Amino acid sequence: MTQNSVRGDETRGGVRRAQEGPAEGSGGGRHGRRRAAPRRKHKVLRWSATTLAVLILGTAGAGYLYYRHLNGNIEKGERSSGDSKATKAAPNAAGQTPLNILLIGSDSRASDANVKLGGGKDHRDNPPLGDVQMLIHLAADRESASVVSIPRDTRVEIPKCTDPESEKVYPAVDTIINASLARGGAGCTLATWQNLTRVYIDHWMTIDFAGVVSMADAVGGVEVCVKQNVYDKGGSGLKMKAGRKEVQGEQALQWLRTRHAWGSDPMRARAQHMYMNSMIRKLKDQNVFTDGGRLMDLAEAATKALTVSEEIGTVKKLYDLGMQLKSVPTDRITMTTMPYLADPQDANHLIPDPAGAEKMWQMLRDDVPFDDNGKASDKKKTEEKVSDDPVAADDEIGVLVQNATRTSTLAAVDGRARTVSGVLAEKGFDRASADTTAGLAVERTVVRYPSADLEGDAQRVAKSLGIPLSSVKKSSEVSGVTLVVGADWREGSTYPKQSDPKAGDLPENADELNGADSSKCMDVYEPYRW
Repeated sequence: MTQNSVRGDETRGGVRRAQEGPAEGSGGGRHGRRRAAPRRKHKVLRWSATTLAVLILGTAGAGYLYYRHLNGNIEKGERSSGDSKATKAAPNAAGQTPLNILLIGSDSRASDANVKLGGGKDHRDNPPLGDVQMLIHLAADRESASVVSIPRDTRVEIPKCTDPESEKVYPAVDTIINASLARGGAGCTLATWQNLTRVYIDHWMTIDFAGVVSMADAVGGVEVCVKQNVYDKGGSGLKMKAGRKEVQGEQALQWLRTRHAWGSDPMRARAQHMYMNSMIRKLKDQNVFTDGGRLMDLAEAATKALTVSEEIGTVKKLYDLGMQLKSVPTDRITMTTMPYLADPQDANHLIPDPAGAEKMWQMLRDDVPFDDNGKASDKKKTEEKVSDDPVAADDEIGVLVQNATRTSTLAAVDGRARTVSGVLAEKGFDRASADTTAGLAVERTVVRYPSADLEGDAQRVAKSLGIPLSSVKKSSEVSGVTLVVGADWREGSTYPKQSDPKAGDLPENADELNGADSSKCMDVYEPYRW
């Protein structure tokens, strides 16, 4: 995304800024209409982006401005530009579905402002990298929000992607996740996340260096804390004395970009989470709607700084999105980092922790809150719904068994599909057969079916093997009942019992931070203390 200026008055559409009214003495009738404007203004200029604060890396947007003017500020892009298989979650009993938004911080140097703020003018023409990536999950009941960061040096499988602008096709590759942004834009990063987590992502948003600065200025300062004096010399340039301080503008960007002074990229994610939580608390404590000038600055900064996926590329849609996030209490917001391990192929890289990361992805897929501060009724396990579809006799149910036991660190277990299809045959499923397709990888075993008339058959297969009905999924990718044996069942003939995660039952290495916790302070890596 190109940022023309950090704090300029110009707009993409050439529309005059909203605060510019007619000159004094420009006509009595016009002046009269202006005097009557306050009542009409709240009726006509009702669009707001206040709660984008929850969404952006230390940024927020709000205000009552001219609808067309703000629409003209927003840049848009294709939602998904890569091969991806995730499916949207089914509605809950109230007809609600979760909302997932991917936030990407770009290191683009494509403008003078970004070069000045980010350095590296010799790399101005390089494709941007997604150095900051966070997934926000808003619960179906809109009572809680969960945030997961993936460190930029995490090695993952990036799928085949097509750049929506150049139409260049990038083949699938196994490399660190920040490279996905340069291989088909934000839509490729979204597809990468979906394949890794199997969580359907509704929208993405990106912001670059200059955008962070302009929005941090508009927010007016966010409190951060360090335990020791810090000077990230040779890195972000952040220099602060020990204690608490409000940062804004370029210093806010330095805080968000600092990595060396915290000791690692995962610790940078922690600092970003502290910043975001602090900003959310500040905006919730203040009634920003009473300050017209500040509202204008916030809305102007937000719509200029963001690039969003095209399906939310209007101010009204961003407003609707923001209103869904606005009501989440701070103690129901949980920031986390994906559990990870050292990459055995490269000591400078990380890989997802198979157990911890999958537990976190399952919580997102099953819409389980990351916190346990909800009502007792919210924590009860949803009963599994048994299909009304008549079930065929076991020996008449066709079942295709696929081997998907491969992980990012382990090869597939040879012959696993044959073994499990044999188990089914012993149980009376005479039409069970093994698929020889190679290369599949899923973390958790699932039984898929293509249409409602086969749901009962799929549930019967699952029940015979002890697979929970929550793992029986409708899918357009299969033509019949298909058992996909995942990495959770790499050995044995009996499916290992899985414990469904409960609210707040995060992995120990998730580095969780509650939105209401204002006590946290960053430790400074000793070489960067002064």
